[in-house]
Amino acid sequence: MNKKIIALAVASLASGVAVAQTNVTMYGVVDTMYVYSQGKAGFNADGINVPGTNKFSGLAGGGGTAGNRLGFKGEEALGNGLKAVFTLEYGLNIDNNSGVGTSGLNARQQFVGLAGNWGTLALGRQYAPAFDATANNDALEATDLGIQSSLSVYSGSTITPNSPARFNNAITYTSPNWSGFTGKAIYGFGESKIDNTYNDNVNSASDNGRLGLGINYNNGPLNVDLVYQSRLQVTVPNCIGDDKFPECSAGSGVSPRTAPGGGKSVNEWYAGANYDFKVVKIYGSYQALDNNNKFLGFGLDEGSSIASSNIWTVGVSAPIGNGVFGLSYGKLSIDRRDNPDGDSWGWGAMYQYNLSKRTALYGAYSYFSNDRYSVPVQAQVAGDGVGVGARGESNYALGAGIRHSF
Repeated sequence: MNKKIIALAVASLASGVAVAQTNVTMYGVVDTMYVYSQGKAGFNADGINVPGTNKFSGLAGGGGTAGNRLGFKGEEALGNGLKAVFTLEYGLNIDNNSGVGTSGLNARQQFVGLAGNWGTLALGRQYAPAFDATANNDALEATDLGIQSSLSVYSGSTITPNSPARFNNAITYTSPNWSGFTGKAIYGFGESKIDNTYNDNVNSASDNGRLGLGINYNNGPLNVDLVYQSRLQVTVPNCIGDDKFPECSAGSGVSPRTAPGGGKSVNEWYAGANYDFKVVKIYGSYQALDNNNKFLGFGLDEGSSIASSNIWTVGVSAPIGNGVFGLSYGKLSIDRRDNPDGDSWGWGAMYQYNLSKRTALYGAYSYFSNDRYSVPVQAQVAGDGVGVGARGESNYALGAGIRHSF
């Protein structure tokens, strides 16, 4: 019995030494808001104008001004300035009890790597350069009622402060800060297994891969971000001219079959900046998308038949009392290959009142207008992402909530 007690004591001491060598931090965000939104039903994917009004009223538990998360990060000194680093961060929806421990892990990012004076090299699911860049240069930041955030995610862009800017199977290099300049490069392996028309299984590390390069300059009152991202050799439909499969015809309602690779790239560019005059801060951004694939789909749903697009935004924020007021405007223009071109535009306002360094109250409003051939842009919390937005209509969302960080 005494031997078992001694063994347990030694094991506990050894475990304590190991923990002491690794610095681990638990952190997170708990943010929820009540939101009311509505808009006319608009045009469906078949071009039919649907009567009625779409409405949503309820809690947005995924976060209003910041995505809910529970994370762990740490580092271990390895000597000679080298250290091991890791991050495990998971999303939560506190209104409907989904997230860690319920409906499975919803990873925002999870990676392990090495860091030193030369920078950081990491492997896993990670943020592409556009994630931080787009949040930096919008007056409403990366909020669910943000203008750039909604325009970009509904147009099928990866230059967005949302999940499309998180790359799986990724290797990243982040440089140290050189007089205000920081660079980041990311490559996400496709690792695709594609079942094509003729039931051939093809494994690939390059098809559907993703690439990103970003430069940030942040020094004094000025911040500038430049980003390039590309989806490589994307999987494209291969139904055109194939009379063996009539279900691939336009209006069939069946998704076209896919080819194993052979697609071309979808390239995106972004430039954004902000300047802080202390009494007021100004923001601006421009981004463009170029889809090099000829066949892009029959319908008018998000991403379908979009050959190119561009988004520009402007904004301003100012400290008021113990908080910050922000105002933002943006416009999306879409060039469709097989359909008329479309436009969406929107504006929004938000005020955050800081109760402490970690807790804030906020209220926000956003309004979007989509023409008939655009995409159904809406505030991302409007109907939990699937609700009030429609083509050929306008919609708005009004919300108020509380955020706590730890």
